[in-house]
Amino acid sequence: MTIETQDQDWPYLNKYKKENAIIDATQTRENRIVFMGDSITEFWSNVQPEFFHEKSYINRGISGQTSPQMLLRFRADVIDLKPAVVVILAGGNDIAGNTGTSTLKMIQNNIFSMVELAQAHHIKIILCSVLPANYFYWKPKEKPADTIVALNKSIESYATANDIPYVDYYSAMVDDQKGLPLAYSEDGVHPNKAGYQLMEPIVEQIIALYV
Repeated sequence: MTIETQDQDWPYLNKYKKENAIIDATQTRENRIVFMGDSITEFWSNVQPEFFHEKSYINRGISGQTSPQMLLRFRADVIDLKPAVVVILAGGNDIAGNTGTSTLKMIQNNIFSMVELAQAHHIKIILCSVLPANYFYWKPKEKPADTIVALNKSIESYATANDIPYVDYYSAMVDDQKGLPLAYSEDGVHPNKAGYQLMEPIVEQIIALYV
């Protein structure tokens, strides 16, 4: 029987392979912080590049990714960079079903596994809420608002129980429809400049506890 093989990179391990290779893991890591996430994280560097400029922040967001994909690349894109802190923002694309149907338990397991991997390598963790959204333009049949609320409650409860700082973007950004208002987003999912400018002091207040 002949089996055809194809080059596959489901977790997108090659996305940051070159960038990761040139990071000097021997240099001081006290202030090195990796932002791990999906498009919300990846686009941050494009919309607000000054947030990352001349700081020891490393953006490792990949658009469209779900938590199992992030878990698979966690070693390459976080652990191997030897940061002091990792900021984890995940779950929105799981709710959208980007890589198949995901239950809240599945999402939680993946996020909490990333936490445990970080702890095993003495990396401090910051957990973030998923941003509000009541409509996914690429999955218009989905009704994500209440599922996002439930996921955020579970993440916050886990963070509290395990003494992990929790960044609550959701409460600061949500409108009366459990969505992301136009003031902070053009598409109801991804922050615009004003949205990221609102998020930055919220997360940096938590980062200041560590560095």
